[in-house]
Amino acid sequence: MYKYLLLPILFLFDAERVHHFVCDVLRFVYRLPLVPALLRKLYTFEHPSLVQEVAGLRFKNPIGLAAGFDKNAELVDEMAALGFGYVEIGTVTPRPQSGNDRPRLFRLKADQGLINRMGFNNKGAGVAAAKLRYRQSDILVGGNIGKNKDTPNERALDDYLECFRALYDAVDYFVVNVSSPNTPGLRELQEKEPLTQLLRELQALNTSQPKPKPIFLKIAPDLNLSQLDDIVAIVKGSGIAGVIATNTTIGRKGLHTPAAEVEKIGAGGLSGQPLRYHSTEVIRYLCAKSENAFPVIGVGGIASPSDLLEKRKAGAALFQVYTGFIYEGPGLARRLCKALVSQA
Repeated sequence: MYKYLLLPILFLFDAERVHHFVCDVLRFVYRLPLVPALLRKLYTFEHPSLVQEVAGLRFKNPIGLAAGFDKNAELVDEMAALGFGYVEIGTVTPRPQSGNDRPRLFRLKADQGLINRMGFNNKGAGVAAAKLRYRQSDILVGGNIGKNKDTPNERALDDYLECFRALYDAVDYFVVNVSSPNTPGLRELQEKEPLTQLLRELQALNTSQPKPKPIFLKIAPDLNLSQLDDIVAIVKGSGIAGVIATNTTIGRKGLHTPAAEVEKIGAGGLSGQPLRYHSTEVIRYLCAKSENAFPVIGVGGIASPSDLLEKRKAGAALFQVYTGFIYEGPGLARRLCKALVSQA
C-alpha cells in the first residue's frame, strides 16, 4: 500500500516538507493508546540469529537507521517500533545551525535516489542529548557528530570534542562525520594528518572516561585506493572501533534521471541506488585490506534483501538504511531481518 498508494501522493510535494510532515504524523500517532504495540506487531521481527555483538555492543538486529533522518533524536522510540535494531542520530554540531538554503533535498525517482545539501541543520548537541534521556525503548543509539559551518578546520577538533562531551552519557556509540560534501572544507579533514590528530584526540578523551564508547569513522565513497589505505592505517593506529562506509557521493555517473534535471538540482550528496555498487566495493576493499581487523558498517543503496546480502558478502558487520527507507516504506527493516534469517 505504501509504495503504490501513499508514495505517489507524498512525492507530489517538496521532499523536505514531506519528511517533516511524516515525522510529525508518526510522533503523533505513536502517542495514541495501543499504537506502539500495534506498530511493533506489524513491523518488528525478532530471531536469535539476528542478535549481533559488534564493538562490544549487543544489537537486537543489524539493521540501523542511518544518520540524517532523525537529526535531533526525536524519533528514536518510533524507529524501534518500526523494527530497527539501532538508530544513528545527527549529524549534530555543538551549536544549533539552520543549514543551507532551501530547497536542499531532491528526489531522483527514476534512480530511486536522493540529492541533499542540508548542511548539518540541527538544534545542537545539547538538545539531542536532552531528548535521548527521555527515550523509553532500549534500542541502541549512535551519535553522529560534526563541526559547525563557521568553525575553521584548524579548530574543528574543539567542536568534535564538545559534541562528544555533550552526548557521552546519552548515546551508545559515536560516529565522526568528516565526509559530508555539504559543509565547505569538511572533507579536507579526511586527509591523513588532520584525521589522525582528530581521531587520536577523540580516542584519548574517550579512553579517559569510566566507560569508553565505540567510535566509528564515516567515510566518503569518493576516496581513491591510496586514501582508503590511509583510512585502514589510521583506524588501526588510533584504536577506534571501525568504519561506516559510506556517506553520500558527489559523483553523478550512470544516472537515469535526465542530465539537465540533475544539473538544475546542482550540488549535494547523492544517495540511494546509484550509490549501491560503489559503497559495496569500498566495503569489500576495506575488509580485505584490513584483513577484517575492525568492523565495517555498510550503508548506501540498501533497498532490498539482495542489496543487503551483497553488502554482507562484501564483509559488512552491520547495515544502515535511509533513502531505501523513503522509497520502500516502514516495512523495510522487517523484510531485511527476515531475509537475513532465511539466509542464516
